[in-house]
Amino acid sequence: GSTFLDKFDTDEFSSCRSSNIYYPFASRGDWQLGSWLLRSGLSMSAMDTLLSLDLIKALPLSFRTANELRKRAELLPSGPRWKSQEIRTSHPTKRPVTLYWHDSLELVQYLFNCPEFQDVMEFTPYRLYESAARLYRVYTEWMSGDNAWFMQSRIPAGATLLGTILSSDKTNISVLMGDRVAHPLLISLANIKMATQLKLSSHSFLLAALLPVPKFAHKKSRIRGVLESRLIHQCLDIVLEPLKHAAKLGVMLSDPWGHNRYYAFQHESRTASTTLAQLAVIASKVDPTDIEAYFHEAQKFRLNGVHLPFWRDHALSCPSRFFTPEMLHHGHKMSWDHDVWWCINALGAAEIDFRFSVLQPVTGCRQFKEGISSLKQVTGRTQRDIQRLIIGIIAGSAPREVVIAIRALMDFRYRVQAHRITETDIELIKSALQEFHSYKHSILDNGLRHGSANKPIDNWYVPKLELMQNVAPSISRVGVTIQWSADVTEHAHIVQIKDPARRSNNNNYDPQICRQLDRLEKCRNFELAAALKDSELQPDPLTGSIDDEPDDDGNDPSARPVTDYFAHSLRLSSSAPDTIPLPRRSFSTGGVAINLAYGPNIRRLSIDDTAKLFSLSDLRAAIADFLAHERTHGVDAVHAIGGPRRAAGNAELPFEHLQVWFKLRLQTRDVHTNCIMPAQTVLASPPEGNWPYGRYDSVVVNTNGTKVWPTSGLQGHSVAQLRLIMRPIGRPHEQWSWADRFLTYVQHFDIVPQATSYREPTTQMHVLKRAIRSGGQRLGDVIPVSQIRSYANLIPRFGQHADPRLTTFNSYEHSCEFFLNKYFDKNTYYSLSLL
Repeated sequence: GSTFLDKFDTDEFSSCRSSNIYYPFASRGDWQLGSWLLRSGLSMSAMDTLLSLDLIKALPLSFRTANELRKRAELLPSGPRWKSQEIRTSHPTKRPVTLYWHDSLELVQYLFNCPEFQDVMEFTPYRLYESAARLYRVYTEWMSGDNAWFMQSRIPAGATLLGTILSSDKTNISVLMGDRVAHPLLISLANIKMATQLKLSSHSFLLAALLPVPKFAHKKSRIRGVLESRLIHQCLDIVLEPLKHAAKLGVMLSDPWGHNRYYAFQHESRTASTTLAQLAVIASKVDPTDIEAYFHEAQKFRLNGVHLPFWRDHALSCPSRFFTPEMLHHGHKMSWDHDVWWCINALGAAEIDFRFSVLQPVTGCRQFKEGISSLKQVTGRTQRDIQRLIIGIIAGSAPREVVIAIRALMDFRYRVQAHRITETDIELIKSALQEFHSYKHSILDNGLRHGSANKPIDNWYVPKLELMQNVAPSISRVGVTIQWSADVTEHAHIVQIKDPARRSNNNNYDPQICRQLDRLEKCRNFELAAALKDSELQPDPLTGSIDDEPDDDGNDPSARPVTDYFAHSLRLSSSAPDTIPLPRRSFSTGGVAINLAYGPNIRRLSIDDTAKLFSLSDLRAAIADFLAHERTHGVDAVHAIGGPRRAAGNAELPFEHLQVWFKLRLQTRDVHTNCIMPAQTVLASPPEGNWPYGRYDSVVVNTNGTKVWPTSGLQGHSVAQLRLIMRPIGRPHEQWSWADRFLTYVQHFDIVPQATSYREPTTQMHVLKRAIRSGGQRLGDVIPVSQIRSYANLIPRFGQHADPRLTTFNSYEHSCEFFLNKYFDKNTYYSLSLL
């Protein structure tokens, strides 16, 4: 076989690269500038203007105009080539129908041969178990599911199974230029591990075809829809024919190391036999060319009128298996289209908008200052942000059974998004869905399900809800649901469709998109090959472009680079003390990395003035009690929150001044994948401006050294409000144990006991109230920063009607009770769902 570089070396200009690996460019610098210009999105005229500058003219470039640059780019080694074909249709269209496509087998070979994926592909089905007893299965990647085992058993011995992922969805490509729409078909390999597959920057999805979007000349819109569906299947037949042939006979392909492997291809698999039998019955009654009569007959079987589905002759292909559930549309969008509007109808737009508007802002999350009922163009990110909060928002006001039904759906969605799902988890997923079905009648009974005319609907004809029953079986068949999310392919639409379309002349988009993508793919492949040649090394899995950390893709305007504070703290801890500033501002402990800014917000302030600024009347006494505990139990002892205040308010301390920080950053790891998560900023800032009471976030604090967050849940942990972040400033020439550490003052929340458990039965969330000392003061104590484990999101318990005096600036101070919001993120959900 041949490797990626072998193919690079067989290019017609490979001999020219023996002395200059950057040919047809003159040098590395020449290539870097040319590559940047080609990828920049600049117009031809803008490139010409840049290249005409005297400063640029002075550079030894091999091109002087944009046209010359593009001509050189055309000489770069080519990947899979585009094809075009005019499609004949049975009914007239307003314009000729043209299909632009790649050979699907060539794309699969390209992905499989790519050195960037050589360490992140799986070739053999496997089974994972929770323990050595092998009682309960664990499902993760596609290869861990039953389908991979079934397919492997049906192909020749010694052959390797490749799973292909196909994704297709229409996307708008024009702004204020009419309803121009593209219909991309993307392809990838299911063998690529999901940590890589889900990265926006991995380039694991390739554009296989631009499916035509014709306008049929038929007066009935439903028949036009049938004709469009038939055309799509006709085009898919053409594009996927090479893969169908490979699925029947197998084919030899080269892996990233250049080894030849014999492969059988399968798609990630209503059952095929049932559907094909129904199509045969319909065809026996009605001629498929009689579109209206055929569609009328097909509707009796709930079919869409396509008489030749593309998968009919694909080996081992069954729609009930390869149409996998997908979270972006089947989960998040459904939540917005249905759950959220049930909630709005239950509370009324004014009430629910007010509740959202008075929540204290969370750094890094959207704040709904005007509520949610009037939102337009709601993105997937916004849908997720609403899901974080909606259960706590409606609790106490919406009917109890309605809240249970919506909460059960939320539990279902959160559980199916795990990267690792056990058979026990599958039962919990089924149980959550069954709980919704047990209580869903209350939504109709209260008239909360409305149609487009805002009139109540008294049925449950919701296709996406019907699809939910397929989620649990799908996990055991093809692995966890999260790996099939359309987030990556939706982003690919931007990179591979919308961006190239913006660089076109707004006319006849498809061929211009193909040419632009061909040019960009040449640049990307050439850059990878030149880098490998330059280093004379194959990619190292530790330093390659594919990693296991969250994406920092620059094409997403909402994305930000993710700083790894775990790695940062490790570097600092291994550095010589005289080479870094002390105390260290980044350190990790108990599964969390904590970072403080190098410079404090207040460099020097007396303890009494600090107490006055932050309204902490017992600060001095709390510090004295903290130091007494240190003397008794040692520096490494874990501090509890609570107990009697033993020190006097005027206690003598070994220091009188503090440095104060108004925020810190907490970074944790994903509970399933161990990947680092984006750091969460936690605030403890004093009164200022619009914040008359200050702005203080809440945290989970470890109070028992034998318990570990998040696996222990709240056992051995408390929830507290972070009121002060400080570092004592010792007197000159005086040595003491806390000279190089940071302290916090936190105020404790008590968990309100419920009738049967610690969770409120309707929301299944903990209810908190502020702990109060016998004298009426809030119960607070000083603890080390190192005992903080996680951010804790609280939602005021509004009751039947929210207090109209609440604002975003006082809702935390004037609310009596709070929900500990386990839906804030998936890590929090899994941690707080533990018994």
